[in-house]
Amino acid sequence: MQRIYGLVWPIVLSVVLPLAAAWFAYPVTHLPPGFGVFPPQFVANAPGFNLVIFVALALVEAIFALFLLFPQWFGFSIPTPPPKPAPARFPVWFWLGAALTLFFWWLMWKRVTPFGDLVYYAFTPLWWGFILALDGLVYRRSGGYSLLAARPKTLLNSAAVSLVGWLYFEYFDYFALGNWYYPNTVNGVMPLNHATVVILYLVAYTTVWPAIFEWYTLLNTFPGLASRYSNGPKIALTGRLLFWSGFFLIFVMVLFPHPLFWVMWVGALAIFSGGLIRKSIWNPFTTMVEGNWGPILLVAIGSLFNGFCWELWNWGSNTNPALPATNPNYWIYDIPYVNVIHIFSEMPLLGYMGYMPFGILVWVVFIWLGELFGFDTALLKGDQDKG
Repeated sequence: MQRIYGLVWPIVLSVVLPLAAAWFAYPVTHLPPGFGVFPPQFVANAPGFNLVIFVALALVEAIFALFLLFPQWFGFSIPTPPPKPAPARFPVWFWLGAALTLFFWWLMWKRVTPFGDLVYYAFTPLWWGFILALDGLVYRRSGGYSLLAARPKTLLNSAAVSLVGWLYFEYFDYFALGNWYYPNTVNGVMPLNHATVVILYLVAYTTVWPAIFEWYTLLNTFPGLASRYSNGPKIALTGRLLFWSGFFLIFVMVLFPHPLFWVMWVGALAIFSGGLIRKSIWNPFTTMVEGNWGPILLVAIGSLFNGFCWELWNWGSNTNPALPATNPNYWIYDIPYVNVIHIFSEMPLLGYMGYMPFGILVWVVFIWLGELFGFDTALLKGDQDKG
């Protein structure tokens, strides 16, 4: 019981703190504008472009990009990669996933097809097809290992966590005053009723965690990349400092939502990762103590790659603004200060880097809930000690 309590109360506090802060931030309503409207809608324009902030953030991201490209400049030694295993044949689910991806991709972008309103249901099967295709590619490259082949329960659990986890982030988005919103569900623009739209959103949320985990396992099938960040500086993070800093950041984010819009990701990451470190539970930061930065960086890179796919398919579902998007889940960003130089129409250039801490957060939330509910959270072959 003590163990369960220790895992539950930080989640509850992270949910209650924004409500407590909103009591002071919004003295009339005690809630941010648009709170509770689902799917979230546009509520107010964020502050416009700020050159100083843009340049400062661009420099930080450029340095991090150099770190990823040239880790030897930052104290890493590049080891000789291990031999690559003999490839296996593509499994049947690879071909099924590829067919689903290509069909629903075509359907969502073509807009007018003989399949009628099926286009409005294309987003989730497109993504699950993509997940299956990624898994099949992992299976081939690893010589017969993949999440679906070896850890199907883990893949299924990741889908369940994904549904709950993304609702958690949608909740924080209300307090950040809408870093993203879904304009295509206002006043019945979609030929679908609101209940159907809500169901489509909830089902779509099941794809986030599985997709990022498939990217992570895929990157680990490249021996040179998997070992590239394994011999670096040894760093031990302070769990208690991370843990309580996360709560503080979440509270003040509600008071200053625009300058601290990024806290909805970093604050939660600090809480969950700090809590795991405090409890000596394995997480992506654990191996940094030994100089192995591979787990944390590869899941971050995998999330970035997945982000490009998210934004590509989102953009293609609304290439004609005069018409409703073919994807009811279509989203728009309203990010303060840096909302310029868009790639695939909606996501600003500097915003893509946000996918990297998000990928780490996805993993630590999964590990946290695995500890709470007792399911295996290991992702790679031989990682039995991480469940």
